[in-house]
Amino acid sequence: MNRWLPPVASAHGAQIDATLAWVHWLMAILFVGWGAFFVWMLWRYRASKHPVADPVGATSHASSWLEGAVAVAEAILLIGFAIPLWAERVDRFPAEKDALVVRVVGEQFAWNVHYAGPDGVFGKTAIEKIDVQTNPLGLDRSDPAAQDDVVMVNQLHLPVGKPAIVHLTSKDVIHSFNVPEMRVKQDAIPGLSTPLWFVPTITTAAMREKLGKPEFTYEIACAQLCGLGHYRMRGFVTVEEPADFQKWMDEQVAAQRSTGEDDIWN
Repeated sequence: MNRWLPPVASAHGAQIDATLAWVHWLMAILFVGWGAFFVWMLWRYRASKHPVADPVGATSHASSWLEGAVAVAEAILLIGFAIPLWAERVDRFPAEKDALVVRVVGEQFAWNVHYAGPDGVFGKTAIEKIDVQTNPLGLDRSDPAAQDDVVMVNQLHLPVGKPAIVHLTSKDVIHSFNVPEMRVKQDAIPGLSTPLWFVPTITTAAMREKLGKPEFTYEIACAQLCGLGHYRMRGFVTVEEPADFQKWMDEQVAAQRSTGEDDIWN
């Protein structure tokens, strides 16, 4: 576990950390190397030894070789690490039938989470039906597909070991969905639906035990300055065993059907 980063809780997180580590090692070598070279040049061409300026200066090609080596190292990082990792996250989405698909809509200053329910179909939404307190997404409950939909505010529940596909958008300004332990960060942009995916590997309960912190919870942070209330735009992710997640989902669907209203604050 990298002590300078939050603990990894997703399947791809180790790859992210490895790439970051290699980039930092390269930057450290460059910092020390170029710093030492600069100090040596100051000493080598000091005024007491060279009172008259020499227009020719250094004739060695060592710096050219060093610059070439840096370019090769950067190409290896880009082609060997960054591009394959990026391609996997962008081009190799799991099939939706094998994943939990959820909509997350940012707004000043909350995260609205929308589950499709047992039928797997998201209900229709309409701007005129939006009510910040009771229906933040404007879900049209007259739509048959919306009857079993579940809407939460600042609460995202996920089953461990199953791919989660999150479709991100925003109601107002640009926000940024960031869950550090999952190593995911993606802008939520008004008018666009941007998907991201990851596989949670450690339940909230297991992470609490691992860290020795009974109150620990995965947190959704807004990583984009979005207004005066940006500091309080926090959501929470609860990762559960599949059976526990299904029990929670069944309870939410049952509550929705019994009340006919969104139980968004639980």
